[in-house]
Amino acid sequence: MSFEQVQDFLEESEALYAVLCDLNDEALTQETQFKGWTIEDVIRHLHFWNRAVDFAAQGEEAFSGLRNRVMGAINKGQSLRVVERKVIPESGRVLRATWIGFARAVAKRWEGQNPKARLPWVGPEMSARSAMTARQMETWAHGFEVFDLLGKTRQEHDRIRNIVVLGVNTFGWSHKVQGLSVPEDMPAIRLEAPSGEIWEYGGSAGKIEGKAADFAAVVTQTRALADTGLKVEGDVARLWMENAQCFAGPKETPPAPGSRGVG
Repeated sequence: MSFEQVQDFLEESEALYAVLCDLNDEALTQETQFKGWTIEDVIRHLHFWNRAVDFAAQGEEAFSGLRNRVMGAINKGQSLRVVERKVIPESGRVLRATWIGFARAVAKRWEGQNPKARLPWVGPEMSARSAMTARQMETWAHGFEVFDLLGKTRQEHDRIRNIVVLGVNTFGWSHKVQGLSVPEDMPAIRLEAPSGEIWEYGGSAGKIEGKAADFAAVVTQTRALADTGLKVEGDVARLWMENAQCFAGPKETPPAPGSRGVG
């Protein structure tokens, strides 16, 4: 039996597929509110990095070619979207079927995987559990622009806890990547899960309280803090929530209030 993050990744992928499965090729080329990405761009991006994780699970030799290609593009100042299009030329319904089929195959293939196994990556190596959490997080986060574009509301589940924990664990990173000093203590965090369960984390430097989905949306930069129902008290808590970034890579500017999920 695979560890729970594998199933959580698959369920997140299936939830996104459920709103995409009836769209025709033209509909899949619609632009979202995220940097002008089309739905196709979102699917291709998710598929590219799902493939990358699966290569990483096969070891350094299998992964090194893809990593060299990605790093080469970055060093030349090229957009990773260009690399993704070259590696994955499929489009429309063919791309959609390829993406979900591969996600299902990965979940099956990872049954029995040691969650503590160390995997090579573009940056520092990571555990298999962290790799699957990252894939779930990206699927959930990029799913936002699709749900927003289609005018649909996603039904959240407690598997979102993986993303919440990732957000909590990247408190220090969120400050470092934004060029800010890391506070000695973090805020107390009290969140209501989709099931109604209460999840608590953190320290005593202020307070963050509200829906778990709102917290996850802020740390993944899919919603501005002002567009959520989170209650934030204290300077440390507010500075973090206004600059949170739970994903790797260079500094990204959180969305402006009213720029996502409206219109």
